[in-house]
Amino acid sequence: MKTPDPADFVRGETRPRAVPLCPEITLRVADEAVPLWSKTEEELAEAGLPPPFWAFAWAGGQALARWLLDHPEAVRGRRVLDLGAGSGLVAIAAMKAGAASVLAADIDRFAVAAVAINAEANGVPVQATGEDLIGGPRPPADLVTVGDLFYERDLAARLLAWLDGYLDDGVPVLIGDPGRSYLPKDRLEAIETYAVPVTRELEDAEIKKTTVWRLKAPSDAGA
Repeated sequence: MKTPDPADFVRGETRPRAVPLCPEITLRVADEAVPLWSKTEEELAEAGLPPPFWAFAWAGGQALARWLLDHPEAVRGRRVLDLGAGSGLVAIAAMKAGAASVLAADIDRFAVAAVAINAEANGVPVQATGEDLIGGPRPPADLVTVGDLFYERDLAARLLAWLDGYLDDGVPVLIGDPGRSYLPKDRLEAIETYAVPVTRELEDAEIKKTTVWRLKAPSDAGA
């Protein structure tokens, strides 16, 4: 079966909705999680294609986006790298808060399409890449944002080691996460916690306690 154009698939399987914690941002999201998950597996069956994480406003991304919108001084005039961009929520929030530029990175080409569609709908420019950046050369950035990426052991280990390179260069790293399994809590400083509305289809509750964290260097972890 021919793989559909990513932008056409995103538009066809989602509809615009205001983000619960960030109503000033509208994203194209799926009405229901399970049907889209199944459709992705059936119609887009191919090796290495990830689940449609791009079709939902995850708790970590919502919290991080809310914090950026409420604290524009943290992002204003900066080059931002948003890892695991998904729908583009955090990237869009960063631009709305005054970032000089945002590079939204996600290895799913459907996410790359979703970022472009959602950024345009919200009237902000966001550059998107489908390259797997983790472990490779680090793109120039003044701030790195990470939403909901610590859910898998190997990914978390690779990601943390790579992010340490930014910390070595003095670039701050902010993480939005509700406490996924492999979140490196001994390396984190809590900045703010939110009660994030989510769907019970994806989470274990309708409201998810979610924290925005600052990643600390290994030498500061015990401080």
